[in-house]
Amino acid sequence: MASVLIERVNKERILVKFGYQPELVKKIKEIKGHNWNFEGKYWTLPNNKIVIKEMLKIFSNEQIYIDQTLVSITDPNPQQIEDYYAEKTRILNDLDRELTIKGYSIKTRKAYSSNIRRYLQYCNLNPGEKNEVYIKKYLLQLIDNQSLSREYVDQTISALRFLYITIFKNPNIVIDIPRPKRERHLPEVLDQSEIIDFFKQVSNLKHRTILVLIYSAGLRVSEVVRLKPENIDYERKLIHLHNAKGRKDRYTILSQVAEKYLKVYIKEYRPDRWLFPGATPGRHIVERTVQHIFEKTLEKTAIIKKVSVHTLRHSFATHLLEGGTDLRYIQELLGHASSKTTEIYTHVSKNNIASIQSPLDRLFTNQST
Repeated sequence: MASVLIERVNKERILVKFGYQPELVKKIKEIKGHNWNFEGKYWTLPNNKIVIKEMLKIFSNEQIYIDQTLVSITDPNPQQIEDYYAEKTRILNDLDRELTIKGYSIKTRKAYSSNIRRYLQYCNLNPGEKNEVYIKKYLLQLIDNQSLSREYVDQTISALRFLYITIFKNPNIVIDIPRPKRERHLPEVLDQSEIIDFFKQVSNLKHRTILVLIYSAGLRVSEVVRLKPENIDYERKLIHLHNAKGRKDRYTILSQVAEKYLKVYIKEYRPDRWLFPGATPGRHIVERTVQHIFEKTLEKTAIIKKVSVHTLRHSFATHLLEGGTDLRYIQELLGHASSKTTEIYTHVSKNNIASIQSPLDRLFTNQST
């Protein structure tokens, strides 16, 4: 069962978002006036009775989270609609303001807002009056939804606690539902030959410099897009990252190869405030653009693994470990708060596993001698 979000964008358009399913996409494309938003990864459609009824029909077998004012669009109550949007806007504005005051990152603020927006669509009016039983019912529904990750549910619990304790001033609310156990997935990595093949496909100097920096220094996408020219310490061969994940500063390495590309790039592009400026004047390149660059480059290679641009960071750590670098140094370079996070690369490194002889091979070797 897919999870489908349907909400009002404005008087003319509605937003429809769901995980990729070819048969559902085909039905959406049959509706006149459909439009795909590449950045947000959602569809927008005309906001009218016919389209909304068609959406409810198409997604009748899915888990739908729909703007309650859209459900009653055939018999609308103008005052109810006005009250709903006024309260929803106020809550989301209050939420973002409090998160900003308390120093939460932009990424966390966006995630919490998305979690709460979904919850507000579920409960309609007067969310502050909902009790613990109601909240728990909503969370259990999320847990039962197979298309939602455990991390998403865990984040929703945190967002709801913040909403009720900080925004609704209800310190006595107890959301005692057990936190879902995190699924332990080993990160996919590219081997060194695949890395070489990948970089051979990048012809654009700016794109190559960005991707080379991510792999050579183990950067997150959020870190590379926010680099400034003064963050590069050519004398000490270091990259200084300010306010990285967890609002911490750290240093990571500047490789000789990356330095060469950087100097050529800077000479040609002459960046000012941001090392990698974006399409909007005065702003840095956006994360989604870097992800898109990686995806387009990957299509040109023979790599069939399911990987993302973040795989370059995983590959950096794994290749360092295989090269003999101490795990504590890798932890420092990656900016991990806990060594347990870094230890996952010991399970990925082929050196540790490849050196183990199968008992079957040992058995046959002994028989042959």
